[in-house]
Amino acid sequence: MKEFAGKTIVITGAAGGIGQCLCLWFGQRGARIIGIDKAVNTAQVVSALEDNGIDAMFLRLDIGDPNSVEMAFAEIDGVDVLINNAGYSNHHTLNVTTTQSWAEEVNGNLNGAFNCVHAVLGRMKAAGRGSIINVASVNGLSALGDPAYSAAKAGMISMTRTLAQEVGKYGVRANVVLPGTVRTPLWRERAQKDPEVLRTLERWYPMGRIVEPEEVASVVGFLASDAASAVSGAVLPVDCGLSSGNIVMARELTLEDF
Repeated sequence: MKEFAGKTIVITGAAGGIGQCLCLWFGQRGARIIGIDKAVNTAQVVSALEDNGIDAMFLRLDIGDPNSVEMAFAEIDGVDVLINNAGYSNHHTLNVTTTQSWAEEVNGNLNGAFNCVHAVLGRMKAAGRGSIINVASVNGLSALGDPAYSAAKAGMISMTRTLAQEVGKYGVRANVVLPGTVRTPLWRERAQKDPEVLRTLERWYPMGRIVEPEEVASVVGFLASDAASAVSGAVLPVDCGLSSGNIVMARELTLEDF
């Protein structure tokens, strides 16, 4: 029997690189997939999933709009797992960030996740079960650029911990994963413009490489599974060791190439 058979998994940002991988990972294990994205290529994603025998539907939705989120989730019959995966950044430094762009990116990255949590939490509590997994970023731990995005992801970590405290007694778990640089189409496009960009980044990763989207999906899958039934409030980096320390600085301080 497939591990997630009969389960409904809602995934935001489902048309992106990590999102598509999450849809495929859970779908191959029997879950019914409801993808949420405001992208225009959702029909192509659904078609690809259906070609793999996966039960999937997509809602084209801006999760930053709380009214739209409430109406959309009201049409979904029960949510076993909510994966808040949506995220974006268009302003990589404070110098180019405006008050408007700050508000927009915090809304899309943090408020949108809260809107989705708010829409499912009542029914999860009533059912006495449920799992909420927020996909934040190592940017939520350190200053790595993209200030509005990073602040939102730090807020997502705090929100997850608060959820774990408040909803555990109802049988609902909340956890957060923190990906580092992930090999998504976005980074492949950047590598086409600068073939050395990933090689430059990899120097900072103790494992000497960046993260594959399937690796993020498998960790999210563990947190959603019965194997993690006692895990709630966890903040779990999936970053090839990046958040363990500054390996470039360590090499320079010790004068050793390790």
